[in-house]
Amino acid sequence: MFKRFLSYYKPQLHLFIADTVCALVLAGIDLSFPIILRSLTSGLFAGPAAGILDALPLIAGGLILLYLVRTGCRYFVSAQGHIMGARMESRMREDLFDQYERMSFAYFDRHSSGDMMSRVVNDLFDICEGAHHLPEWIIICTIEIVGAFVILFTISPVLAAVMALITAVFVVVMVRQNFAMRAVYSDNRVKISGVNAQLQDSLAGMRVVKSFANEETERAKFRHSNERYLFSKEAMYQVMGRYQATSALMTGSLYASIIILGGYLIATSQMTAVDLATFALYISLFATPIETLVNSTETFQKAIAGFRRMDEVLATMPDIVDAPDARPLEVSAGAIEYRDVCFSYEDAEPTDTGRERPTIDHLNLSIPAGRTLALVGPSGGGKSTTCALLPRFYDVLAGSITIDGQDVRAVTQESLRHAIGLVQQDVYLFDGTIGENIAYGRPGATQDEIEDAARRAHIHEFIASLPEGYDTVVGERGSRLSGGQKQRVAIARVFLKNPAILILDEATSALDNESEGAVQRALAELARDRTTIVIAHRLSTIKSAHAIATVEHGRVVDLGTHEELLAHGGTYARYYRMQFEGVHAPEAE
Repeated sequence: MFKRFLSYYKPQLHLFIADTVCALVLAGIDLSFPIILRSLTSGLFAGPAAGILDALPLIAGGLILLYLVRTGCRYFVSAQGHIMGARMESRMREDLFDQYERMSFAYFDRHSSGDMMSRVVNDLFDICEGAHHLPEWIIICTIEIVGAFVILFTISPVLAAVMALITAVFVVVMVRQNFAMRAVYSDNRVKISGVNAQLQDSLAGMRVVKSFANEETERAKFRHSNERYLFSKEAMYQVMGRYQATSALMTGSLYASIIILGGYLIATSQMTAVDLATFALYISLFATPIETLVNSTETFQKAIAGFRRMDEVLATMPDIVDAPDARPLEVSAGAIEYRDVCFSYEDAEPTDTGRERPTIDHLNLSIPAGRTLALVGPSGGGKSTTCALLPRFYDVLAGSITIDGQDVRAVTQESLRHAIGLVQQDVYLFDGTIGENIAYGRPGATQDEIEDAARRAHIHEFIASLPEGYDTVVGERGSRLSGGQKQRVAIARVFLKNPAILILDEATSALDNESEGAVQRALAELARDRTTIVIAHRLSTIKSAHAIATVEHGRVVDLGTHEELLAHGGTYARYYRMQFEGVHAPEAE
């Protein structure tokens, strides 16, 4: 993890070196002032007034130059140092987002979007602060502490030894406290992720919340998450308070010891008052960087906790990756073959024997090129999973799926998914314009191509009637459009993509009759001459399919045309009678 963290400094090495040099200059100038003052006090300022007045312009010029250099170095450390940290943060954020983009559906099934957002935003901000400040503090404070101690030792070895002993005792105590802070800061990160996850979940489902008048329920859930975060933060501040109190006690002990022992040394003529005053100035220069390092522990713990959470993601291997010898998919016709396919989700329901029940259990299907296959069956039977395996949203555990004889695991994911178009029941539109959402099917498409796709999806006339036309903003998740309008925008998006294979996953089940008719016409146009898999709840919409497969418990139990399955009298016939003849039976999906 540490090696990965250091790799982010490499592109900013020039800034890091310059920042380090400026930090060294700052430390050197801060150390030089008490020495200059001591030399002047015991030398020039102890001489005649005329000599002092003659030397003051030169001294003033030197000090002005010295502090102009210090001002420039402080500016560089504050400005360019933060810029270095911001650039590192930006690269980390891109790497983290890129890693999320590589993950399969299984990863997003296991992790909440609120937690993932927290890692990208909150954690990376803390890492950025640590990446900039910690090296600067370590360099400046180490030089000031070591330099001050060496100078103090030359002034009074006895006082310096006492100071070193007191400091060593307190450093041991603070290191022990430091270990106690790690667990607290890690827990704090987990709790704020919980708050983010609860907030995202409640806001995303606000329409459901209000439709059930469950605002108070959501408030209670959020209060629970928020209180857990509060308790964690209170524990964090209690630990930090003890840490800060120990630091303050150390500084007070140093000053008290130096004053008492220094007074004794002056009384016994082992030290001059000027030396004690200089010693006191260096005590401040010695104690302040120690306090800074102590205070930096909070930044360090937050940064290390945040980077550990980031590293967890970066170190996670995606469930689905291209084979080393993967080649682009070449679709010549579009024939699809499922051969003895088995698949289970990680949280699959166990059977009576205790063994995991497979979601897809030795499924076999053959879909000729350019034909339409409809999947029907009970909820949870495996229809949607069957479709999700084709574009490798999940990988089969056994068996194989081929397109024109090419195993989907042997081709690149990008080429595979470019060849497949998907229209689902729950349409997702991005918060942009209608034109941008259609163009998502083929980035870089011209306006004429976008409008042609909209015409083929039977949505162009509606878009043209809007005051802003294709520049109309759809709102978050397409909230300003009706269900049917969103479906047709999604269909236009697939038209623009122009895939060889099409998956329609209950694309009309949530629509009213009028909207369904318009969408059905668009879908019929979209499916023409394409190999198509349709999942349907309303059996009337699939009567004209070339073949219908009934899927139960992950297996095909019936296969044939509408007429053949009705004559066979199996599960499909039972569902059909339920929908059209009023016969009661378990609800089909």
